[in-house]
Amino acid sequence: MEDQKTTIYNDLKNKHIFITGGATGIGAEMVRAFSQQGAVVSFIDKDVASATVLCEEVDASGGERPWFKNVDVTKVSTLEGAIESAVKDLGPVYALINNVANDTRYSPEEINEDSWRNSLAVNLDPAFFASKAAYPSMKQNNKGSIINFSSINALLGPANMPAYVTAKAGLIGMTKALANDYGEANVRVNAILPGWVVTPRQLDKWLTPEAEAEWRNHVALKERLMPSEVAKLALFLASSDSKMITGQSFVIDAGRT
Repeated sequence: MEDQKTTIYNDLKNKHIFITGGATGIGAEMVRAFSQQGAVVSFIDKDVASATVLCEEVDASGGERPWFKNVDVTKVSTLEGAIESAVKDLGPVYALINNVANDTRYSPEEINEDSWRNSLAVNLDPAFFASKAAYPSMKQNNKGSIINFSSINALLGPANMPAYVTAKAGLIGMTKALANDYGEANVRVNAILPGWVVTPRQLDKWLTPEAEAEWRNHVALKERLMPSEVAKLALFLASSDSKMITGQSFVIDAGRT
């Protein structure tokens, strides 16, 4: 973890946290952060190699080894089955973090029906079906937190990302809707909208020195936005410290928007 200094949320200890897309990037940082809180973490991903390394890292650092399953989230029945298995093995879900995404760029001219639907199948649909699958165990305990990962791209609408932007905007609406649907069971639903987070994928694909310089021209805080900062916001929204917050969207982008 980049920054070991963070608030300790006592209510997260021994609680089951389920994370989609947890093997790399922000997802992996959240696996580390919740494990350091003493939570029992389960996560899914298609990147088995990275997931194995992460599980070994958490185990070696003294945390409880995370529960991991290789899942393609576009297969709804497989996604739902993974959550059911995790609940059976680890107990009711205390917090669900819908993090999985694929921000591959496509111009409108490049998108056909299949690529459009494939983008939504990764960036939008899993958040709904994972929430639906996790909700019964939350309702049983009369409490829970669902955190959907949207993006400031839903607010800015950058070029060459129409399907991704549409999905991320949809997550904001879904957050509002499910907050009302699930509120009677004291299940809270909120969204996190990160800015340009410095992950290995971003550095490899798009975050060139020139692009980063341009980004800094538009932000108030002239520092890199790191995965650990986003993970800290997720910790707060998962914990009882945010017990009266629901249906909200939280931007973390160094002042870009």
